[in-house]
Parts: sequence; structure tokens; C-alpha cells
Amino acid sequence: MNQNKTDIFERMRAGGIIRNDDPQMSKAWKVIARTLKLSATLNVSTDINQIRDRLSEITGNKIDRSTIIFVPFYTNFGQHIQIGKNVFINHACSFLDMGGITIEDNVQIGPRVNLITENHPIDPSARKDLDLKSILIKRNAWIGAGATILPGVTVGENAIVAAGAVVNKDVPDNTIVGGVPARMIRSID
Repeated sequence: MNQNKTDIFERMRAGGIIRNDDPQMSKAWKVIARTLKLSATLNVSTDINQIRDRLSEITGNKIDRSTIIFVPFYTNFGQHIQIGKNVFINHACSFLDMGGITIEDNVQIGPRVNLITENHPIDPSARKDLDLKSILIKRNAWIGAGATILPGVTVGENAIVAAGAVVNKDVPDNTIVGGVPARMIRSID
């Protein structure tokens, strides 16, 4: 993909390497600066409606009134987060979303959960580049306290990720995973 002609935000959502010296990287840094400023006001919000409104401003998408988010909530970019209806996100979650995070309807996310779409190449000479892969949390999934979902992972419908798990592979529908790295514990009947 031609890095000079394709918009950096489209390339981020498509996934793959974004070089640190990309000519459009300044556009991303402007979004990050805006998000950092808006996050300060988000995290002093005093009621659920105010939190939804402020997070809607950060993401650029209206957060449905059936969704509840507790602060503090952390994101470095914000504009690549999509949150469905009737979602619950507990305290102190961190979403690094440059690669895109989609949370479908009826998802529950416990406290201190990390959704990380950003990685870096192993090669030391390219270490400051970004390697982006999206995360998808499907309908009715439950992510337990302190779990970390790594780049490129899909958590299946009705699946449960146990507290403290580190998930580096897709989680099938109707299963429970746990551990570091996460492995299948059992199916949900």
C-alpha cells in the first residue's frame, strides 16, 4: 500500500506496519493530543450521562444510552473505538485502539481490562514503528478483571475470558479461556 497516497487512518484500520517516519504520522499525533486533552475531562466526570457524552466526543461516535462506562477510562487514540448497545465497561480499563476496537452489544468488561491493538516490530531498527491489528469482542462476551486482549484477537459470542488472562489467540464462541497465555478451559452449554 502506498503510504504517501492512502490516508493514515485508513491504513491504521486495515492493520499492518505504520512506520514511525510516515509522512502522515503528524495527523495521528494531532488526534492523540486531542484525546489526551479530552481524557482529562472524561476522567473527572461525575455521572454516567456525562461519561457517555465525553467518551462520545473522544470516539466521534454516539455511545448508546444503554451502555455504562465507569471512569477512569484510558485511551491513547479513541477514534477507532466502536461500542455497541447495553455494554458495561468497569473502572480503569485501557483501550489502545489505533488498530481498531469493536465491542458488540451486551458485552461486559471487568475492571482493569486492557485491549491492545498496537505492537512493535522485533527488529531493533524498526522498533518505533507500529504493527496494528484490530480487536473484535463479539456479542454477549464477558472479559474478566485484569484480562489483557492482544492485537488481532477476536473474542467469540458468549465467550468468557477469565480474570487475569492474557489472550493472544482467537477465543471461539461459547467457550471459557484463562491463563497466561490463555487456553481453553471448557465449553459453555
